[in-house]
Amino acid sequence: MTTHAPHASHTVTLPDSLDEAVAALTAMPAAVPVAGGTDLMAAVNAGLLRPAALVGLGRISEIRGWQYLDGHALLGAGLTLARMGRPDFAALIPGLAAAARAAGPPQVRNAGTLGGNIVTSAPTGDTLPVLAALEATVIIAGPGGSRREIPVSHLLAGREMLGPGELVGFVRVPLLHAPQAFLKATGRTGPGRATASVALVLDPARRGVRCAVGAVAAMPLRPLEAEQWVASLIDWDGERGLVPEALTAFGDYVAAACIPDPAPPEDGSEPATLPPAALHLRRTVAALARRALGRALS
Repeated sequence: MTTHAPHASHTVTLPDSLDEAVAALTAMPAAVPVAGGTDLMAAVNAGLLRPAALVGLGRISEIRGWQYLDGHALLGAGLTLARMGRPDFAALIPGLAAAARAAGPPQVRNAGTLGGNIVTSAPTGDTLPVLAALEATVIIAGPGGSRREIPVSHLLAGREMLGPGELVGFVRVPLLHAPQAFLKATGRTGPGRATASVALVLDPARRGVRCAVGAVAAMPLRPLEAEQWVASLIDWDGERGLVPEALTAFGDYVAAACIPDPAPPEDGSEPATLPPAALHLRRTVAALARRALGRALS
């Protein structure tokens, strides 16, 4: 169905299926897909974007739910943040549910979608560090009914991009059946954009700890050496607890990896130090990582 707004030059197309949406985008290369519109409309209102046409995804029921598939959850890209914050979803993927609940005020959570978070790839997107820590993959729908699957980290880093007519249709997330945590710091009280966030998941089957830090860089950062170090300290067959000193050391390890000291000058002069704002951010990340690991192990 296509409607034309009065006194406007752009077209709004409302497909009923994912393949219809792909066909509409293929036929109108200048069109912009829109689901919740929380980021898109902010850009339009700020005068940063003037789409020639819109392809609305709100009628596509196949991308608004989830299903179980071979030890994974297949999440529709149209899932709203509010829906992911509910108890039944939290029992499935607690880290993602916690991020969805922290994503902003109710009007944002009711409209914003998982796929929108991924495609917009804002550094402060709350679901992104959780998806990175879970090593999720995205299933991309393309012209002619094609489907391809890539790691979400590749899309966020720009290593692989959406092609003409392509849409993120689903997100595949492994079900770890183990504790997960998501914590964020904001610049003010109440729901707000993160100044730093940390997602942490335990993977008992692989005896691993996976951590991702959000909002401090253009994409979530994985402190791989810190993950491997702390995983080696955990008694996976026992209580899994760690002494406070180990939790503190892990937090410092993560923070230093994500906000490193400046490189020493090549001329041998006095090394530069981090500015106060960066030192404060490093302390914030250290505290979040320490608390997230403590919660996951408690």
